[in-house]
Amino acid sequence: MSSWFRQMLVGKSEIREFSTVGVGDVVGEKVYLQTEDQLLDVTSNQWMLGLEPLTFGIWIEEGKDRQALADKKKYVIYFRRDEPSSPEVVARGAVAIAELKYFNRIEDSRGTLFLLQVVHSSIHHVSGVKARLIYERFYKKPNVSFDKLKAVATAYSYPRRVRVISFQEGADYNYIFPMDLLGDIKQSGRYLLGMRHSNTVLKKIVDVRKIVVSEFPAEYKPAIYKLGRNHSASPPLVAELPFGVQATKDFGFFVPEWVESYKEVRILKTMDLGSHMLMFGEWPEDRVLKPSTPRLHHIHFLHFLQQKRRGQAYPLV
Repeated sequence: MSSWFRQMLVGKSEIREFSTVGVGDVVGEKVYLQTEDQLLDVTSNQWMLGLEPLTFGIWIEEGKDRQALADKKKYVIYFRRDEPSSPEVVARGAVAIAELKYFNRIEDSRGTLFLLQVVHSSIHHVSGVKARLIYERFYKKPNVSFDKLKAVATAYSYPRRVRVISFQEGADYNYIFPMDLLGDIKQSGRYLLGMRHSNTVLKKIVDVRKIVVSEFPAEYKPAIYKLGRNHSASPPLVAELPFGVQATKDFGFFVPEWVESYKEVRILKTMDLGSHMLMFGEWPEDRVLKPSTPRLHHIHFLHFLQQKRRGQAYPLV
């Protein structure tokens, strides 16, 4: 590709599927869910939990909203840079929009987790022509259609935080690896994890029904990314890890010495989402070890490109 054409498409940005950025406790983007007659701000209660098909989890606590959503046939989710001036204009200025269909739900005494799958999506980070050109040149693969690119770009138009997962098998081995298809429901003490069926440790986690999820500073991206292979390979001995570890209070699972906090999660329910398994759990206490700093998040490259053009980009990590 000639340099001028590349410059026209993406400027000087390094092209990749996802951009890794550091984000503090406050995320700038807003997310709204619309049914036939409702518009709900679900910014802090929406998570991506499966990829094939792409599945969102929406947590609802209000009784009237729980029943209303269960009765609907059509759902639309909007990803925005800010709050709309009125519900009527929520689509105007949205960077990504997806039509969803109801898949299933988990009923809990503290709320309902609605599982909705993407039927169709549209993205507006760049012009339609530019999006198609970027896809044809950089993203087109046998298993990646333009529709799939749009769906993934939609989901990652909101920063997805990366956490450290710890699971122990015996006294000597400890699985430690990163995940971003997960989320904590802080107000209800519940936790959601969408793990690939191909992950060799999944069955062991489901059998034991325990897992630890830790928060870590974005600066430790290199260390945690090196552990990504623990999804599918035998884990290293604890003594072979390139950093020190500490045992969690109740489970005794090892977490890196540099994590800022951790949650010991007991798995209550599981559900097959296609390519991923949903694990729905509870955690009684957030063990805080250090003050929080900007954490590592994934956003789609097209979302980063738009932010950069507007001078609103999160710092790259």
